[in-house]
Amino acid sequence: MGYFRELPNILYPSFLPEKKSSLDYILVKNVFRRVKLRDDLYKNFVLFEKYEIPEGARPDIVAEDLYGSPSLDWVVLTVAGIINIRNEWPLNNRDLHNYCFNKYGDSLNSTRFFETTEVKDSNDRLILPKGKVVDSNFTIPKPGAPNATINPVVGINNYEYETRLNDEKRNINVLREENITEFLDDMREIMTYQESSEFVNRRVARTENTNITLS
Repeated sequence: MGYFRELPNILYPSFLPEKKSSLDYILVKNVFRRVKLRDDLYKNFVLFEKYEIPEGARPDIVAEDLYGSPSLDWVVLTVAGIINIRNEWPLNNRDLHNYCFNKYGDSLNSTRFFETTEVKDSNDRLILPKGKVVDSNFTIPKPGAPNATINPVVGINNYEYETRLNDEKRNINVLREENITEFLDDMREIMTYQESSEFVNRRVARTENTNITLS
């Protein structure tokens, strides 16, 4: 992932056994430095577009498709607001089935809840939308026959429920390709250090050395 190359560095007091003195530092990546898009920017339709993650596609594959570089996978994740890729990125069909089987076992196909099916009258007017969670014995008057009732209900099992949740993860916001250069420039500027007591240069800061004690 190219993201770690973008992180600034930090000089941290060495705790390595081969250090020569308490003044030794090691250069490490500042993993606590991160970029998050402002929530209000998602309302700017010029910057972003909707994208549906294809079956089995990893972030690097999506980055290759969108920007021509798999190393920009971190841009895809950042713009989509994904922090925990394990839980927030859609599983492929095989992994989803394995996940569901491990979670539900023999109850995989057991009904989790009931929901309505769509009902229209003879004039194609919507009487009842689909997808409303109801009891199994839910009924409504039959269109055109008010003295009769129908039970427009279907059961949703555990596997169908988990599949829906997984499919919802496929729809993400992505940065339009024409805005990628500006995004990277702004991000790199944010990742630089400003002058302070810890400042070494714009890409390196030094932390307090707790190995040194003053008497």
